[in-house]
Amino acid sequence: MYMPPQFNAKDRAHALALMRSHPFASLISNDDSGLPYVTHLPLHLVERGGQIVLLGHVAKPNNHWRYLQARPTAVVTFLGPHAYMSPSVYPDLARVPTWNYLAVHCTVQATLIDDPKGKDALLKTLIGDHEPAYAEQWRAMTPEFQLKMLAGIVAFELQVTDLQCKLKLNQHRPEAFARMHEIYAAGGENDRALGEWMDRLGMKAHAGEAGESS
Repeated sequence: MYMPPQFNAKDRAHALALMRSHPFASLISNDDSGLPYVTHLPLHLVERGGQIVLLGHVAKPNNHWRYLQARPTAVVTFLGPHAYMSPSVYPDLARVPTWNYLAVHCTVQATLIDDPKGKDALLKTLIGDHEPAYAEQWRAMTPEFQLKMLAGIVAFELQVTDLQCKLKLNQHRPEAFARMHEIYAAGGENDRALGEWMDRLGMKAHAGEAGESS
């Protein structure tokens, strides 16, 4: 993605935090005609020996697993909080609006999991993320029903081979920080989350000339 240096987050912890707090991702591959094919799905992040691995699954009728089988290299994107930013945050009027957002893009290498035990373990991991109490209900179902449900999905592991993390919070315009933070703090869920990330990154208001434009 387009990455001005002032928005390029080098700290991997920021990327991991975004991926874990916003796990509903977009998996992007090429279909057999060469066009991008996108599936929106929740993914679970694990770290293994310093490597980042994403766990997920698709319905068996979804051809995406076939594209991963034929072309294992794919892209996964995560979108964090995002919000409009008014030019009213600046002390002068020669400004224009923009949109602030946090995003992570991963290049991944896919490995399919189609055996029932492997799929069951992956599903229990996802259940633990989103509704741990459901695990007991799943275990109480008959083996026949479980196998029928497992036969309807294809699971996969996506090993992250490259990662970009973009934190676009107008870091190059410190003269606007105080007003921007005030507006975000009084806004909706996304606005408040951006304000919290400003705090996390230590973005403080101070006087001075602006840096390079985006």
